Amino acid sequence: VTPPVPAELRLTLRLGPRHDWFTPAALDLLLTTPYAVSPVSNRVGARLAGAALPRAVAGELPSEGLVLGAVQVPADGQPLIFLADHPTTGGYPVIGVVDDVTPLAQARPGTTVRFHGPQR
Repeated sequence: VTPPVPAELRLTLRLGPRHDWFTPAALDLLLTTPYAVSPVSNRVGARLAGAALPRAVAGELPSEGLVLGAVQVPADGQPLIFLADHPTTGGYPVIGVVDDVTPLAQARPGTTVRFHGPQR
């Protein structure tokens, strides 16, 4: 028997390789605003719905490697956290990386997600 998934998840976030592509307000939003797991999430990634994260750098990014837990932000500003079947490369900036995606992989659509860390 598996314990029930909590209604709210708190995920530890470490800054990613492209956090400088976002405004300081974007990181504040990410760390203070609740997001909800979108119904279009799957084994590739958990799409989140909530406050859009504004970019400081316009333009496109060449494809680069992705890791489990990468928090990529497409043009719509909504975070996407890569899970078990994530691609090996991606072309949107990665603002951070989640330490442990296990609870997120079990989350249902509508589950609240909050990020904490890094210390600034």
